[in-house]
Amino acid sequence: MDFEAQFQELYPSLYRYLHRLTGDPDVAEDIAQEAFVRLLRQSLPDDEVRPWLFTVAMNLVRDGARRNERRQRLLQTAPSLSSPIAEPDQEAERNERIAGVRRALDTLSQRDQQLLLMREEGFKYEEIAGVVGVAPASVGTLIARALRRFVVALESQGVPHEPPE
Repeated sequence: MDFEAQFQELYPSLYRYLHRLTGDPDVAEDIAQEAFVRLLRQSLPDDEVRPWLFTVAMNLVRDGARRNERRQRLLQTAPSLSSPIAEPDQEAERNERIAGVRRALDTLSQRDQQLLLMREEGFKYEEIAGVVGVAPASVGTLIARALRRFVVALESQGVPHEPPE
C-alpha cells in the first residue's frame, strides 16, 4: 500500500485517538502529522503500520507531557495573564463534563488509558496486545478492569456516566 492510501485510511483514527488522549485538537493534529512524517522514513509491512503509528504517537504524547510538566513548573511562579471568556451555559456544562472525563482518564495508569482509547478506536486485541506488551488472551480482561477503574474515577469526579457495555 502506498503512503497516501495509508494516510487516508489511518489518519482519522489516529487523530481521534490523540484528540481523546490529549484533549486538544491542535496538539492531536500536530502529533498525528509528526507520526506520519516519521512513517515516511520506515519500511514496514502493511499489517505493522497501524500499531507502529499509534506507538510512535503515544511516545510523542509522553514526550510532550514531560515538556509541559517542566514548562508548568516554570510558569507556576509567573502570574497568569489570560482571563476566561464567558461562554453560554450549555457550552460551559459540556466543557465541565469533558474536563471531568479528562481528569478521570488522567487518574488511570498509562496502560489503562492506552487500552481504553485503542479499544475505542476499534483496534483488534492482537494489535492492542502488541502495542501494550501483553498476551492477546489477556487484553479483554485488562480492558474490563481498566473500564471498571475508569467508571470509579468518573464517579469520584462527579461525572454522570452510562453503564459500561
